[in-house]
Order: sequence, then C-alpha cells, then structure tokens
Amino acid sequence: MRVSVVRKNIKFTPDSRRVVARYFMNGNERTQQMVLRIMMLNEKQVLQTLEQTLREFARRHRNISAVFFRHCERIRPIIEAMKIDYEGMSLDRKMLIGSYCTMEYAIESAAIFNPSIVEDFDQTGLEAGEKRVVISFRATGEGHISSIVFRRGILDRDNNLHIMKIGNHIDKAEIEHKTLFNKERFLTKLSEMHTTDKYITQIMQDLPDEFEFAILKNILNTALSDPIIREERKTALQEILWLANSFYDIQFKHDSDITERVIFPISDSESRGIEDARFVRFVDDDNSVRVMATYTAYNGHTILPKLISTEDFYSFRVMPLHGAGAQNKNLALFPRKIKGKYAMLARIDGVNNYIMYSDRATQWNTPILLQEPRYTWELTQIGNCGSPLWTEEGWLVITHGVGTMRRYCIGASLFDLDDPSKEIGRLTEPLLSPLEDEREGYVPNVVYSCGAIIHNDSLILPYAVSDYCSTYGVVNLAELLDALKKSK
Repeated sequence: MRVSVVRKNIKFTPDSRRVVARYFMNGNERTQQMVLRIMMLNEKQVLQTLEQTLREFARRHRNISAVFFRHCERIRPIIEAMKIDYEGMSLDRKMLIGSYCTMEYAIESAAIFNPSIVEDFDQTGLEAGEKRVVISFRATGEGHISSIVFRRGILDRDNNLHIMKIGNHIDKAEIEHKTLFNKERFLTKLSEMHTTDKYITQIMQDLPDEFEFAILKNILNTALSDPIIREERKTALQEILWLANSFYDIQFKHDSDITERVIFPISDSESRGIEDARFVRFVDDDNSVRVMATYTAYNGHTILPKLISTEDFYSFRVMPLHGAGAQNKNLALFPRKIKGKYAMLARIDGVNNYIMYSDRATQWNTPILLQEPRYTWELTQIGNCGSPLWTEEGWLVITHGVGTMRRYCIGASLFDLDDPSKEIGRLTEPLLSPLEDEREGYVPNVVYSCGAIIHNDSLILPYAVSDYCSTYGVVNLAELLDALKKSK
C-alpha cells in the first residue's frame, strides 16, 4: 500500500518578465566597428540616444547606468587598442558604448524547477506552528542556461505555504575571486578533471607551492594568445583557467529582496549553467549554522561539482569539490557531521547511490556503495532528491528512480543514524509519480526534488513537474516512517 501524499494547490511557473542585464560581446571585429560608429556621433547625439535608452530600460533594472559603465570597462582594452583616448571620453559616451554591450536575459522564461527548501535564518514574529522558509529553484532561460533563484514564504500550522511578494528588480552579485592557491591541491583537481598532463606540467612547473591567481592567469592568457596554438593545448589551458576562476565569493546588496537575487553563471566552468542546487541547513559541532548547497557547474562539455555556503543569503562562498568521489552529479551533504566527519551522498557512476565521509567539506574520496536499483520504477538509475533529513527513527533520504520511458519517480529510504551506510527500510513503490496533468513539460514524465524539510510532523516535499514548473506535497511523517520500517 502506497504512502499518501497531499498535493498542494500552488504552482511556481516560469515568468518571462524577470530579466537581468547581461554583458553582450559580439566579437572583437564587430565590437570595434560598433565603437567607431559611436565615436562618430557628436555629444548631443550621444546624450539623446542614451536618454532614450534609459527611458525605456531604467525602470526595468536597478541602476542600469552603472551596468552600462561596467560593461564599457570590460571592452576598454579593445577601445584603447584602437588608439582611442579612453580617459578623454565623456561619461555619457562610455555609458552609451556600454549599452550596446548589454542585453536583457529572461532567467525564468523556459522553466523554474528542481526546488529545494530550507528553514530561514530569521524565525521571529511567527505564530505557533509556523515556519519561515527559503525555497531555491533552478531557473532556465534562452539557450537552456540555468541559474539559482529564491522565494521566501511561511508554512502555517496546516502546512499551507504563503509566498511573499516578488521584488521588482533582479540583481546579480558583485564577485571577488580567490587570490591564492595551493599548488598540490590545484594539481590534484586538474588530474581528476583528466586535463592533459604535459600541458599542466608546462604551465605549473615554475609556480611556487602557493601561487597567486593573477600570475597564473597572465601565464595562461599569454599562452592562449598564440595564433598557432594547437586545439588540444588550447582546451587544456582553458580547463586550467576555468578551474582557477571557479573559486570566488559573491555579495548582494543589502537593499535587495531575496527574490531579487539571482546566482547567475559567473565562472567559465559554469558558462552553460548552474544545475540542481541542493540546499541544506548545516549545523556544525559548535552549533554554528550555515546554509550550504552542492550544485553542478556545466560549461557545455565538462561538469564540475561545486559547493556554495552562506550565513545570511547576501554573501556566498563558492568552491569546487575535490576527490575521487566528487565526480558526476547528484551530491547531497548531510545536515550535520557524523562521528566528527562530514558526510555526503553521491552517484559517482550515474546509476547507484553512494555515501562518503570527509574531514573537509570540499574533499571527497572513498565512496561506499549504498543502494543499487532494485524495483522496476528505478532500474535505470537511483539517486537522491536532496540532503538527508534527521528523524528519531533514522536518516530519511528522499530518492529518485528512473524507469521505463525515462519516467522519473520519487521514493524514500531510511538509514541508521550512527551508521548511515546501514539501510533500515526502502519503499517498494514510488512515494510520488507523475500524475496525468504533470506529465507534460520541457522534459515529460518527470517529478524531481532537490531538498525537503520536516515541519509539524510532516514531510514538506517541493518538487518539479516535468522540468517546467514546481509545486509541493505534504506527507504524514509517522505514516512514512512506519511504511519504511515495515518495508524490510
């Protein structure tokens, strides 16, 4: 007998009105031609064109003129290479050039899916039985480029979700890259990425044990500027550069609402998207609290598992994951240490569930096989649907399984608290399968989640509908745990 799920009548759908001002580069030659044409305008024409642009776009973005100026700064080397006096140009002309290097991008135009949910840091001003939550989504726009967006809401005593109003603008964060690297760890990650050894040696051999990002970047850019560079060498050098670019901090302005903050692809390693962030409220041994998430960075041909961490949803630290276990997709961090070590679920072979332990949140080795596909609805693969949830009966892990016709269903398993490599129980039937009205979407026949929470003795399970939109369901926790314990 299946465990009952109450599907709630709320739906998060794509909204093409939610746009960011994105840097637009049309190639060096065409950019030079564009700059030459703008330089032929007199100051009156410059001001007139700029004012018209600002009238049409200023209300759609926060401080769009500053965005224009930043984007002009990005092509400053091109302008100066044209023997144009950059410093002598008027601010209006620089902003106008920047406007031609800017485009709007609708971050949610295609889909808003694969949600996760965590308890908000601020739980003040609530009534009994209420909880303030933050829900993250994978937002996808033109070209299937994915980013992370947020919604804030309150779960009431009846497990109804009340979503706060969405802000008017969308802000991308300020970025600060890591400046100093450990050579040994850097080389280890390059080896895990299978970057060609001979090109690594050529670049890295003369660097000290601790080297600066700027030095490595200059060496790589010089090598990449070689007009007769071989394609194999070019690919290897680009991989070294995008690994270095993958360590950074991001900072949002404090006058932005959480719904206005988008974690948009920043480094080269994630140029084609940030996929499936699994957020979890992590409580350390000293009772300090962080919200952390694993996600998959994708650049069009290579994936890189990464970890993101925040203590306030304004400042985020982003780092790649290392080790033999930091491979493939589907990593999910446990919400606390187990016997003094971090613990992580993974699916390193694309088929089975694994568990790993580590002294460091970014270093993962020695994966232990945890689960293999067993039932007909998961014979293609099994994986997690977010971080494990602590219950008195054991670690509750929401899983996904892929069956016939590549249909994704959601299941559940229970593991021992002290030794989560020991399975206590596992549902023989899906907890959640696509209903008839949930089958159509960007990817048909899929229900999927990246994280759930427990509230009012219930499992609150947000899930995506066919990779297009999202909703959530509620499961009685006692009924679910009872079914899991009887499943053995």
